[in-house]
Amino acid sequence: MRIGFLGTGIMGRPMAGHLQAAGHELLLAPHRSPAPEELVAGGATLHASARELAAAADVVILMLPDTPDVERALFGEEGVVAGLRAGTLVIDMSSIDPIATRDFAARVAAVGCDYVDAPVSGGEVGAKAATLTIMCGGSDTAFARAEPLFRAMGKNVTLVGAVGAGQVAKVANQIIVALNIAAVGEALVFASKAGVDPDKVRAALLGGFAGSRVLEVHGQRMIDRSFAPGFRIALHQKDLNLALGSARSLGLALPGTAGAQQLFSACVARGGADWDHSALVRALEALADHDIARTDA
Repeated sequence: MRIGFLGTGIMGRPMAGHLQAAGHELLLAPHRSPAPEELVAGGATLHASARELAAAADVVILMLPDTPDVERALFGEEGVVAGLRAGTLVIDMSSIDPIATRDFAARVAAVGCDYVDAPVSGGEVGAKAATLTIMCGGSDTAFARAEPLFRAMGKNVTLVGAVGAGQVAKVANQIIVALNIAAVGEALVFASKAGVDPDKVRAALLGGFAGSRVLEVHGQRMIDRSFAPGFRIALHQKDLNLALGSARSLGLALPGTAGAQQLFSACVARGGADWDHSALVRALEALADHDIARTDA
């Protein structure tokens, strides 16, 4: 297929590369930064605008940071919708507002095109390894068209429900991940402050009921002080804002989510918006006046 791909950043670049490697013709257009050289070298076609890209594509995929970015890419001047041909499939793999997603899908349907929301989990590591979890919302027919593309980028691909359901699942995912990061951070700070090697505590816990992917990967990041972004705190904050905003509209309390958001905010106040989200532990360390990397418990 001819696939127009908008958003070739940390996650989007390897995702687009997997589609290209699977034999699809890749179409790119400018978005914040030049098209990655390796995708162009692999045969990607460059277009001057999202409108021009959409006019040439069978499928348009968006992988953008936030709701306003997706809205501009779809409906702005020279945006995707201005160039869509009837029957084109639009897939939004960004993590954005579920309510806005339903509105975007209705506006795309009005020009005769299908829409699937398909946010992902797995971070940069999953994007590079093509092992992403992909949570989808859309009709059975639209999902059937999109699924072969998803299988080139991920392993766990699920149609959760109608349009917007994928975004709801992603928000739920981000709640769980944030609270797990906070729990792992608290546990390692506690262990270190008590005078026990946090790396050995982590190794012991991996074999028990407390074991998790967050403990495995982000627990090691916390110990190694390795906070180069795989998934930036600013983006996780955005996702928790979606959770808390939706909770208010539902009359729902999410106290753990609110607490995790405050810890992220404390990191941002220290200049950490672009730190990896595992760096949430730095806020906990500040509260404890103790860094888990220290050897002088």
